[in-house]
Amino acid sequence: MKDNLRLAAPVNRWEDAIPLGNGMMGVLLWGEGSSLRLSLDRGDLWDERTTGQAQWWKERPWHSLEDDADPWSQYYDGITPTKLPVGRLELEIDPARTIETFELDFATAQGLVAFDDGSSAQVLVSATSPVALLRFDGVSVLGTSLLPAGTVEDCGGAGPRSGGAVAALGYPPAERGQTDDAHWYVQDAADGFRYCAYVAKRRRGAQTLLAVAVTTTNDCAPGEDLLTLARNRCDRALAEGYAEVLSSHAAWWQEFWAQSSLEIPSPRIRRSYRLARYLYGAGSRRGAPPLPLQGVWTADDGGLPPWKGDYHNDLNTQLTYMAYHGAGNFESGESYLDFLVKLTPVFQSFAKDFYGTGGLASPGVMSLSGRPLGGWGQYSMSPTMSAWNAHLFYLHWRYTGDQEFLRDRAYPWCAEVGRCLAQLLSPDANGILVLPRSSSPEIFDNGPRAWLRPNTNYDLMCLKMLFLALTEMAEAQGDASAAREWARLAEGLGDFHVAADGELLLDAETPLRESHRHLSNLIAIHPFNLISVDGGERDNERIRASLAAWDELGTGEWCGYTWAWMSCLRARIGDGEAAARHLDVFTRAFVSRNGFHLNGDQSGEGFSNFTYRPFTLEGNFAAMQAVHEMLLQSWSPTPGKRDTEVIRLFPAVPWHWHDAAFTDLRAEGGHRISARRENNTTTWFGITAGKDGPVRVRDGFGGREPEWANPGVTRDGADFVAWLAKGEVLEGRLPRPDQVPDDPAGVTARVG
Repeated sequence: MKDNLRLAAPVNRWEDAIPLGNGMMGVLLWGEGSSLRLSLDRGDLWDERTTGQAQWWKERPWHSLEDDADPWSQYYDGITPTKLPVGRLELEIDPARTIETFELDFATAQGLVAFDDGSSAQVLVSATSPVALLRFDGVSVLGTSLLPAGTVEDCGGAGPRSGGAVAALGYPPAERGQTDDAHWYVQDAADGFRYCAYVAKRRRGAQTLLAVAVTTTNDCAPGEDLLTLARNRCDRALAEGYAEVLSSHAAWWQEFWAQSSLEIPSPRIRRSYRLARYLYGAGSRRGAPPLPLQGVWTADDGGLPPWKGDYHNDLNTQLTYMAYHGAGNFESGESYLDFLVKLTPVFQSFAKDFYGTGGLASPGVMSLSGRPLGGWGQYSMSPTMSAWNAHLFYLHWRYTGDQEFLRDRAYPWCAEVGRCLAQLLSPDANGILVLPRSSSPEIFDNGPRAWLRPNTNYDLMCLKMLFLALTEMAEAQGDASAAREWARLAEGLGDFHVAADGELLLDAETPLRESHRHLSNLIAIHPFNLISVDGGERDNERIRASLAAWDELGTGEWCGYTWAWMSCLRARIGDGEAAARHLDVFTRAFVSRNGFHLNGDQSGEGFSNFTYRPFTLEGNFAAMQAVHEMLLQSWSPTPGKRDTEVIRLFPAVPWHWHDAAFTDLRAEGGHRISARRENNTTTWFGITAGKDGPVRVRDGFGGREPEWANPGVTRDGADFVAWLAKGEVLEGRLPRPDQVPDDPAGVTARVG
């Protein structure tokens, strides 16, 4: 596939490695000289022990909070709960050979290793079976070391290596074993949880095959032994052989990539997009845990992962799961939605015990089991984080049009969130519905100032979007009474807080007056489109004033995800030049060699005061969504009203993207859309309807009307409207200009 990830050796940092995975198992491929390393991970490896009281949130409920107190931060300070690494496999190759390059073949999801004499190795983590497989052609593997996640001494005493990570967790040394053709260890963890890493080797003529399995007690049936299970998985893969395993693996990936495609003329941004989409396939599958901060590529640096490798629901999970819809890779997103549905009883108990309400609440920072972890309580314990999670259910329904999903999963889960939040609201002196306390992530850090006047704009925007989405969902199921109640709650929240010039404030009286990493007071613009360019002069005044204020404050306190999210927002308002500029900075300055999002500025060019290297995934996926926003938008200008989405083709493409195209990107309404842009103008598009009814296409054609292949297309204001049956195709063509027009004044320099 075009734009494969290629890295010249040496690759001597884990966060620069080639990432491979199948949703449950993850591998990072790296090394130097004649040493090849595979950092191993598994999605369900967690130590869930709490710090202090076992259920401290029952002892420190929300209503007991004193004005200047935050009793919940202390519970995040302990080592656990935390995501765990597995360990590392190190292979010593014939020293006569030296690794020259590493490559990730996107089409087949294989890691490719090239040696200086022309020999090679291939690595895959099977998409269809729970095993990794390595094939060496004409290369001798002289040594195999499986380094357990135990103490530093267990790993050879050579300083921080894979395994030193859990020395402080109090686990006993791993039980190790080996035969002539296999190595393994079994690690006892906490609360009866155990895991096993196993590697087996087999020679086939000039080829050497290795199979790697990681099993846990979660895999085992009653009476089943996890070591035997790991051995059987490896033996089966070796018996099948690399070619046979690759055949089913490659078929899975072919289906994954076949859902959609796009072409844009910025190589770096295009590579960033393809990597992020690949990470969905490698890291997020139904039946496996969803992506936490680092997915299935937990840090292999001798320590436990940054921020516990947990589920941050104050933007990280929401940005991580914002881009799969447009690409049509819905199974990747269902991993997270299934996870949230499965945890419904846990979240219902949390709402009752912590907030004193019915319904459900997903903690702002949580473990794999849904356990609240504490932390900066203004955000980690905020009830409105559940509303942003609910928005992911709403979007999944809007993009799939799946009424069964709406009935059985989306509406019940979102309505339970709505019930919790509705019970927390009460009228203030002016009759406006407000929460007892309110905050705006992650402004003013963890001090008393972080408690702002209810409702903050962030909380208000999350609440209003939730209630409007529930209005749509109730109407779609014919429940007019519930729809009226949700609409009443949305109306009862009142208007957003603005300054005299229209700038969106943090709350009714506090402007944002410091550079900030979280677009918390702008969330109504993106992703919620509660304030939009279609909203009249008032909305446009608010957009202009708010972005001018953000520009004035500068980017000194931005993280990488801020640049990617701001690119989405700029594209949403039709500013393709700014969208491209922000995305260009992200892909140049806030990624590692392999494209992983690193929170700090790695360029040395001063884009941010943050220059640290913690890797988290949400920036990658926000950057992927920015590309979608530039090529295709379908949001409704009237949230809360059913089936009012408007399709916008190439709505925020920078001038220098003279030619671009996409095939089968998805839009709200369940539509599949393909389009082509040549010499700076749309020349063709086809829309396959996802439902019966009107399809609205915004007239962004510069005064030219398409030649329609369908009869009966009419104009309604700024939109063309056609009535289509589900599966019917609306096609339009426009003439191709003979040449690229001259650059207009003020366009961004070529980027990416």
